[in-house]
Amino acid sequence: MITVDVDLGERSYPIFIGQGLLNKAELIAPYLGKGRVVIVSNDVVAPLYMDKAKQLFPGQDVLDIVLPDGEAHKDLDAVSHIYNVLLAGKYDRNTLLIALGGGVVGDITGFAAATYLRGIDFIQIPTTLLAQVDSSVGGKTGVNHPLGKNMIGAFYQPLCVLADTDVLSTLPRREVDAGLAEVLKYGLIYDAEFFDWLEANSKGIGESDSALLAQTIRTCCEIKAEIVAKDERESGVRALLNFGHTFGHAIETASGYGNWLHGETVAMGMVMAADLSHKLGWIDLAVAQRIRAVLEENFGMPVLPPADISVEQYLDLMLSDKKAESGKIRFVLLKAIGEGVVDGDIEPSLLESTLTAGDNLCK
Repeated sequence: MITVDVDLGERSYPIFIGQGLLNKAELIAPYLGKGRVVIVSNDVVAPLYMDKAKQLFPGQDVLDIVLPDGEAHKDLDAVSHIYNVLLAGKYDRNTLLIALGGGVVGDITGFAAATYLRGIDFIQIPTTLLAQVDSSVGGKTGVNHPLGKNMIGAFYQPLCVLADTDVLSTLPRREVDAGLAEVLKYGLIYDAEFFDWLEANSKGIGESDSALLAQTIRTCCEIKAEIVAKDERESGVRALLNFGHTFGHAIETASGYGNWLHGETVAMGMVMAADLSHKLGWIDLAVAQRIRAVLEENFGMPVLPPADISVEQYLDLMLSDKKAESGKIRFVLLKAIGEGVVDGDIEPSLLESTLTAGDNLCK
């Protein structure tokens, strides 16, 4: 087992990474209080892992809440359902919430924990690659709104994260690939050697080689932990973790939540960000082409955004992005592979050129 620590002073916590961790109740034991335990999952994950997760809490009063699966259900209705169950059962401030699922379950459960009785404890047990490398770490919680993704939420840290790599064996290949988009993001914005390693090991990673996946998850968590420790509330360097997300969130919202996986729209957004970085003269065309090729050819991700989203739609949605400031869209772009930057002064004609490039992105 690997342990990565997120250093946030009194809110610090460990990320446990390894095989068979759902069998290790001793990892959870130090975080149990005198209250009841509620496990929140969805109707895809619960049949696979709910019984095993309950065994992490021997002798505890454990309730389960099972939500519908999918990004389309990441909304205030889902949070209200959790509130209703907790209030009806008279669950108090000693209650411990457990998020058992992917990023959607983790975000919903974390937001419910942050707001129920003004804050109760929760633990993340991520069951997708995307959640293990990204969304379960760092304390971002929240839900979507029809006018924007993740626009309602809170920064709220878990007590710990339990990333059992065995659960990844039940993921469809599409879900694995979507998670790898967030993995590649870390190399592109922060660690060029990691990007090189991912490119060289893409075949084994794509085939879910357990050793390669464990190393991948560890490196991503170490990078994210380092960034979050420097900037917990995204006032500076943490914004780099949104590489590809400004474009990607606009695509996700315009297309309807759930029609694309989050990681798929991030992959499209990263190619658009690489294209814009090239148009600004920051990276060579060969570098932009390499980024597209690694995403598209090495990892089999969709890289071209839907053709039916207009420039006006993009601009409207991106101006609603959380990173927008003073009426300006702030983009995470690249000065080089491994060197991300945030910029809000982009020439409109260059941005429009990227938004309308279609198949010619990074070409």
